[in-house]
Amino acid sequence: MSFLEYAPAPESQAILNLRSEYGLFIDGEFREGHGTPFASISPATEKHLATIAHADAADVDAAVAAARRAYDRTWSRMSGADRGKYLFRIARLVQERSRELAVAESLDNGKPIKESRDVDVPLVAAWFFYYAGWADKLDHVGLGASPAPLGVAAQVIPWNFPLLMLAWKIAPALAAGNTVVLKPAETTSLTALLFAEIVQQADLPPGVVNIITGAGETGAALVGHGDVDKVAFTGSTSVGRAIARSVAGTNKKLTLELGGKAANIVFDDAPIDQAIEGIVNGIFFNQGHVCCAGSRLLVQESIHDEVIDRLKTRLSTLRLGDPLDKNTDIGAINSAEQLERIRELSDVGEAEGAERWTAACTIPENGFWYAPTIFTNVSTSHRIAREEIFGPVLSVLTFRTPAEAIAKANNTPYGLSAGIWTDKGSRILAVADKLRAGVVWANTFNRFDPSSPFGGYKESGYGREGGRHGIAAYLKTAAPALVAAAPARKTVTKGATK
Repeated sequence: MSFLEYAPAPESQAILNLRSEYGLFIDGEFREGHGTPFASISPATEKHLATIAHADAADVDAAVAAARRAYDRTWSRMSGADRGKYLFRIARLVQERSRELAVAESLDNGKPIKESRDVDVPLVAAWFFYYAGWADKLDHVGLGASPAPLGVAAQVIPWNFPLLMLAWKIAPALAAGNTVVLKPAETTSLTALLFAEIVQQADLPPGVVNIITGAGETGAALVGHGDVDKVAFTGSTSVGRAIARSVAGTNKKLTLELGGKAANIVFDDAPIDQAIEGIVNGIFFNQGHVCCAGSRLLVQESIHDEVIDRLKTRLSTLRLGDPLDKNTDIGAINSAEQLERIRELSDVGEAEGAERWTAACTIPENGFWYAPTIFTNVSTSHRIAREEIFGPVLSVLTFRTPAEAIAKANNTPYGLSAGIWTDKGSRILAVADKLRAGVVWANTFNRFDPSSPFGGYKESGYGREGGRHGIAAYLKTAAPALVAAAPARKTVTKGATK
């Protein structure tokens, strides 16, 4: 049987006007960094995209000082309604520049353009629209009377969803009245710097949003800065631990969204066609570069063989290649370092006795690539079932009873997400109630909405992003006595805000 081939359908790069060099965005303008600049490359071709400034400790000081001035003089004094107008403006500008942002994200990150175009960028706009609506309703967040912003927020984001994680951090912080210093990942800084241009277009007061680029030492200097009031981090569990230690003993508020090893549980009465698509979306979306990826597939024993056969057939239809091609399903791995980790853990899985199956596909000569891979005969003790691979690798385990499925799903140091596939609503509720995971999807996977809180348990971190909980993480409640006295005694109010 012959199949029709897809003709290439590349998205044009003409809409994207990248600068050859990008500086740090501090106090409303771009400026040179004092560290050694570094190159941003395309993971699909390894070609140079731009030279990025590197922030040192002095640059971090300047960014935090700018954020503090903006907080004290303008942003915290502005009404919630006016702050909301700025967020609405940012959301609309994101929509206006959506095609440009999608191309930049796929070029810099390696993810397929249909994901950045249809998922990432629309969600970025949705996050700013959502929190723009919260800006003048802070009294209804549920923190009591007169909730107040924390101050200056230090935010460090990962490379898997660069622009979306930026929105998850910046939108609620600004809506609550905080100012921000954000550090994007070293390998994916471009869309954050394009967002800095959007901040300028929106006429946001200088210093409200500052974006500094650099490697781990830049993030460490930012998190450890003495004039930061709030730290928000999304990334690896090991770095999260280090941040928690550095913040311990200070007055800084902290939220951590870390790794995951989600169980995607398929019962024998599940809608199989729908489940197969959910499994593929759960682990192979964004090349598996997803903290809440369904990287452990738990299949009821009676349907194991059918599910695996159908899953292999489905994976054989996925197209790996140019991230800017609209037909591409699997893009490039973000970096050579991440590709090496995926290869290492996959080799360990095979050495420990699991059976590897890899979809047949042509690997491009240049760039960083890994074909979709399934491991069967996996034990709960295998490293591939316990450690976060963060790539397009699925570990398959079996179970006989719901109790066994729950035990295996919870047998992990992580607790970020899970999925349940069954035709019985009562089973969904009963199983979800016993899963130690922050997010549980029912007959779907990897669905996000700005009104729904997201976060985990155990080594997946603490705190929530999204929804009312997400903005509450950037607010504090004034002492009741001072709130009561404020209207009659302005001197008390002034003293309380020093």
